[in-house]
Amino acid sequence: MPDGTWTGNLFEFYRRVYRKLVADLKVPFALKDGQRQDDTPVHEALREALVNALVHADYTGRVSVLVVKRPDMFGFRNPGGLRLPLEQVLRGGESDCRNRILHQMFLLIGAGERGGSGMPRIYGGWRSQHWRPPSLVEKDEPEQTLLMLQMADLLPEEVVAALRARFGSRFEALDHTGRLVLATAALERVVGHARLLQICGGHSHDLTMLLARLVRQGLLVSDGRSRGTVYFLPGESLPTPEQVFVGPMHGLLTDQNVASSSERSPVSSEHLDASSEHSAVSSELSDGSSLRDRDALGRLRTPLLDAPVIDELARLDAAFRQELERMAAPVTQGRPGAEHVQTVLLSLCRDQFMSLAALAQLLSRNPDRLRQHYLRDMVQRGSMVLAFPTKRTHEKQAYRAAPVQYVPESEKP
Repeated sequence: MPDGTWTGNLFEFYRRVYRKLVADLKVPFALKDGQRQDDTPVHEALREALVNALVHADYTGRVSVLVVKRPDMFGFRNPGGLRLPLEQVLRGGESDCRNRILHQMFLLIGAGERGGSGMPRIYGGWRSQHWRPPSLVEKDEPEQTLLMLQMADLLPEEVVAALRARFGSRFEALDHTGRLVLATAALERVVGHARLLQICGGHSHDLTMLLARLVRQGLLVSDGRSRGTVYFLPGESLPTPEQVFVGPMHGLLTDQNVASSSERSPVSSEHLDASSEHSAVSSELSDGSSLRDRDALGRLRTPLLDAPVIDELARLDAAFRQELERMAAPVTQGRPGAEHVQTVLLSLCRDQFMSLAALAQLLSRNPDRLRQHYLRDMVQRGSMVLAFPTKRTHEKQAYRAAPVQYVPESEKP
């Protein structure tokens, strides 16, 4: 800064960011050798996460270091992928630091940990608060590593009570890891092996055996094969494309009905950001269409999904469609990088599902390439969720942005 308060070097960046990260953390009163301790495992975890992002960053990469602080989450992004297998990074004990001199600098000021102990310390800090384990993922294009630290209870009391009432003695007989698997399935609706490995820790083989045992005991149901297998609680109604798009309530409105309902309910830009205020088609329509059919914007409404679905652009309100096309313009009218395309996809799918066909038409992209190059990776990272998790490659698959997101570079304040 011109006033001399900002030197612009990496150490100054670390000092400023760390102060903001821990500014409002609650510090319980504790004494050690007669001195009050103002450092907690959470402070250590955040400090190590920030140092990790800086010392493992590939500063020649296409993206920048990004740190996000929200009331319920801390997020860290650094350019460059992991230099060791994910399972080894989580276990600790080995290190392959990308910037050894920077690592040595932080060690000298007591801000970093010895090689191979950083990630276990981060996970340990979060575990000390009984929060859900951090989520560590890699992204290939552009190459980067993302770490998300959510401040959400690991085993919420209401979820445990519901599982105990549902499964009784079978739930009581489970060890902590088994209960954690069931609680995660209840909270996240459907889970895969990779996500559970991050949450439960341990070895991949042990988790595979545990999942198989839970399925045999009737506590979980599996669907899919190999790496695409997903797990969910028995009796859960995971919708299929056939139920949503071919059900008795689909297609009752004509294009004329949609147009007339839109005229009675003008569209404003606020509809794009308020999922809880989606308007329904007026019950005064002459054909008596159900509220489960289409809303005033022309999106399909169904009790099988927790958000409306854009399945056909032709059925959308004209003003709403124009707004979507405006949002898609950076992709259709230029040569954006992969990160920019994903940012646009997240914006389009915020608070609503969009079918693969609708996204491909809106972005002027081939559906298969759109799925393989962008959407599949976003689903694996958890930034995008599937409408039909048991039919991952179905041609009528639809996508919605996950509720908790990293702030893309283009959206930073």
